[in-house]
Amino acid sequence: MTLLDVRDLHVTYGTGAAAVPAVRGVDLTLAAGQKLGLAGESGCGKSTLALALLRLLPRPARVRGEILLDGEDVLAMSWGRLRAVRWAGASIVFQGAMHSLNAVHRVRDQIAEPILLHRLESSQAAARRRAEGLLEQVGLPAARGGAYPHELSGGQRQRVMIAMALACDPRLVVADEPTTALDVMIQAQILRLIERLVAEHGIGLLMISHDLAVLSDTCDRLAVMYAGRIVEEGPAQRVFTAAEHPYSGALAAAFPTVGRAADRRAPQGLPGDPPDPARLPGGCTFHPRCPVALETCAADEPRLREAGPGRRAACVHVESVKEAR
Repeated sequence: MTLLDVRDLHVTYGTGAAAVPAVRGVDLTLAAGQKLGLAGESGCGKSTLALALLRLLPRPARVRGEILLDGEDVLAMSWGRLRAVRWAGASIVFQGAMHSLNAVHRVRDQIAEPILLHRLESSQAAARRRAEGLLEQVGLPAARGGAYPHELSGGQRQRVMIAMALACDPRLVVADEPTTALDVMIQAQILRLIERLVAEHGIGLLMISHDLAVLSDTCDRLAVMYAGRIVEEGPAQRVFTAAEHPYSGALAAAFPTVGRAADRRAPQGLPGDPPDPARLPGGCTFHPRCPVALETCAADEPRLREAGPGRRAACVHVESVKEAR
């Protein structure tokens, strides 16, 4: 059953001639209980897309398209209906737990707030008990609910953010860079926690990161974003190990491989920088950095096309790759 269906989503900042496109015609689907990863370099539009899903973008942003959550268009909801959907229907783990918690309130009370707003508990005491139970679910002692954010480590604060996202039993959770600034050991613990909670609660997860390796290990499917567009989508491991789009391949090559000496590979950097959204190049926006670009790539922007079972890629080489198989 389709939980989230994003259709031709566009987000621009500013108006008129000064409008800058941040998201350009994105289509995504996510089923209940499925984990979808969204990868790309900084500035490609990942966080803008995440915030657009729950209409959390600041007023200068203009959003058009469709965002269907359980078949209901989020962009067409009244403010009252949207208020009811946030936290209860869909929630978000914001990027940077260091700055997303209120410094002057105990974490237990911050988790209890959405519970009380959505009237899942009848009293403050009951909401606090539920918050303490959620803390235990994410691996923190209930007693830590009485702490202020500055009294917790980065990994503990990230667990609090995850507990808050689960407070009202949402069907969709958007996790925006949930392991940013965490060391490798804590990062692994947080990722395993997220996987366990998704399996136990049967929720849909949209996980955003620049780290293709992490997403391929955690998610079922993977979408790669560049300059506001999805350039490849498919089974996570297949996209990571056998990319159809040159950009996806470059992201995968940026991570070292470990294991047997014959299989080890040093990371390879991708020359150049992502384009300025206000001055996008013509044709395929990746062609100035692409090692296999053709003359036609500078003139025509390819659309997502079938690139194998359950896979799509926006590249002129996809057809020749398919024919070679």
